[in-house]
Amino acid sequence: MLKLLVVGALFVLAGLCEIGGGYLVWGWVREQKPVLWALAGAGVLTLYGFVAALQPIAEFGRVYAAYGGVFIALALAWGVLVDGFRPDRYDLLGVVICISGVLVMVLPARG
Repeated sequence: MLKLLVVGALFVLAGLCEIGGGYLVWGWVREQKPVLWALAGAGVLTLYGFVAALQPIAEFGRVYAAYGGVFIALALAWGVLVDGFRPDRYDLLGVVICISGVLVMVLPARG
């Protein structure tokens, strides 16, 4: 159970780093924010790489494939909380499908 909590927490932290870093770079490129936004975004994106590497799951491909589903859910949540995006039922169905895939990949005990 503890391993599952660690895996989940690291997925969420990695997602927040990736989305937050991308958001800062986006602000610099698309919204003419100061260059410090881009530099901060680059730093946060670098942190994302380190956080993802801390996963206790041994297989790189499995970590990144499962993380992809978590990223989709977090990106949608970021859009709702930060940008005022309103997902429709297909967005929400997509998130349910993605998180279901994550659970299928992460939950089974493996040798």
